[in-house]
Amino acid sequence: MNKKIDLHIHTNKSDGKLSPKEVIDEALKNGVSTIAIADHDTIEAYSDELFNYAKKNNINIIPAVEISTKTKKGGVHVLGYNIDYKSEEFKKRLFALRNIRHNYLYKVADKISDLGYKIDVEALDKIDAVTKAHIASNVVDNKENETLLKEVFGYIPSRGEYIETIMNEGCPAYVKKETLTPKEAAQIIRQAGGNVVLAHPVAYEYEDNLTEEDILNLVNEMQADGIEANYIYINRSNNDEKINDTKKWRDFAKKNNLFTTIGSDFHYADGIAPLIGLVSENLDLDDNYFEEVLKNLNN
Repeated sequence: MNKKIDLHIHTNKSDGKLSPKEVIDEALKNGVSTIAIADHDTIEAYSDELFNYAKKNNINIIPAVEISTKTKKGGVHVLGYNIDYKSEEFKKRLFALRNIRHNYLYKVADKISDLGYKIDVEALDKIDAVTKAHIASNVVDNKENETLLKEVFGYIPSRGEYIETIMNEGCPAYVKKETLTPKEAAQIIRQAGGNVVLAHPVAYEYEDNLTEEDILNLVNEMQADGIEANYIYINRSNNDEKINDTKKWRDFAKKNNLFTTIGSDFHYADGIAPLIGLVSENLDLDDNYFEEVLKNLNN
């Protein structure tokens, strides 16, 4: 029996492109038996209807969320698993985070407009958990921006390239975002009955130059239960190079008494990033490992 799992998937309730039901369909197609939808600062993907649809297709869902936080050294994402997605208190906390996102939208949109780009703030404001990816897509997909984009980039960039060149820290449209600390996010997740997992440590190593000691300090501060060790990092600043440091982070977890999880961080199929279930990646994991992950999450 195939026990393949993927515990980090995004839907169109945040910055993914597939609906929650379409994610189930894709998981079924890829032979994945257990998934977690971990949208940014929202649990709007979850409903009784979705769970019933998943059950009919023999897909197990672990309710999850990915909360955006900030440290002095950069952004950090905190994953929560087995959360009470019906908790009104938890929903209120996430709603407050989304309000912060919308305040950020207005400020960054002003800067993007000042650079000469057309941006549809009204359309973006309708998105519940608006992200940098939504904003960047709105700009690069707008035909009115083609001339300026080609002047600046020499071609029409991907949304990731636009973010890294125009919106990130040190860039012309950078806006500092009010946000939680990793410790605060961990507390919110625990109050909702969830397990706390540090998302993709490999990303912080490559994007923010964090060392293993820095990661350990983060984990200890959060009192994290685990880390997302099995994660393929796409180095967008180096020709979309795929970084597979999964063994390194599994060893790190073992050394520091943390359990590990696995996630594609799927947003949409772009021909580069991993698909749901990481079906195109060579991670050398078997059913015993998948069972161990699920057991740790259920303890």
